[in-house]
Amino acid sequence: MLVSDYNYDLPEERIAKFPPEVRGTTRLAVLNRKTGKIKDSYYRDLADFLNKGDTIILNDTRVMQSRIFTTLPDGRERELVVLERHQPELVKVMYRGKLHAGNTLTVGDAKIEVVEILGNGIAEVKSNIPLDELAEKYGTVPLPPYLHRDATEADKERYQTVWGKEMGSAAAPTASLNMTDDLIKRLEEKGVIVKYLTLHVGLGTFLPIRSDEVEGHKMHSEWFNIPDDTLTAIKTAKENNHRVIALGTTVARTLEYYAKTGKTSGEDDIFIYPGFNFEMIDALLTNFHAPKSTVLMLTAAFAGWENLHQAYDHCVKEKYNFLSYGDSMFIC
Repeated sequence: MLVSDYNYDLPEERIAKFPPEVRGTTRLAVLNRKTGKIKDSYYRDLADFLNKGDTIILNDTRVMQSRIFTTLPDGRERELVVLERHQPELVKVMYRGKLHAGNTLTVGDAKIEVVEILGNGIAEVKSNIPLDELAEKYGTVPLPPYLHRDATEADKERYQTVWGKEMGSAAAPTASLNMTDDLIKRLEEKGVIVKYLTLHVGLGTFLPIRSDEVEGHKMHSEWFNIPDDTLTAIKTAKENNHRVIALGTTVARTLEYYAKTGKTSGEDDIFIYPGFNFEMIDALLTNFHAPKSTVLMLTAAFAGWENLHQAYDHCVKEKYNFLSYGDSMFIC
């Protein structure tokens, strides 16, 4: 299976460079994965497509200001993006520019030692001050590079979900950026069960695929936790023939990893691509994803690539906005 098979034409003007002026005022494409039929709607009308007894699962991770600009002893600047907060001492970072094991980087009063270069622009480092604390003090919002701009004050709020509380992600679970407190309330008033889990978004979600063949890509692990009350709600939904709906690919990966392993906490390295047998989720609310990305492949595995490709072409023609700050798709 070739990575190049999972491609589509995404014009630059269809990439949302900024969030909508008001959160949640975005469009929603509804795709029936059995028939391939597409309905154009709005995110605010999501409740129209959910039923009483359905359970929707949200990711309550919170994004760190994980982009940190540091300097080498000779004054050269090195940009780091903190990837994993949950390890006690050694932390993985992405870096830009040349680094070597043994280099010492400074930011403010902190000293960061490069312990090991892992390849592909990833290093393992340790610091005399916890890197998550440094990120909050000196870091900026880690906007995706395809936005081609620096983060603004507005991004500190908008590149974050309204409910995020468990600090630890290097990037936002972007399917959740359009969800509002008001919409959650409307869902609950309709009888939809809303529950949460945690997956700290890191390399496993956004590292590009560098192999030609899909099967040659290795997913990096990301820390997750599924609370007992969420598992109980899922069990109740399944027993009563109600749907389990994942808000985003991070939730989908976590739930399917649980289905395959029985683990409720730990490191999740599951790679979902076409041919995967879904055991847990019945519907997926997600963003429009970049060509040839792991998240596009997960979505294609759930919707069927022919259905998804057709839907993406439709949404490009209908001038939907794509990627992190863009519109959404409900696949049911």
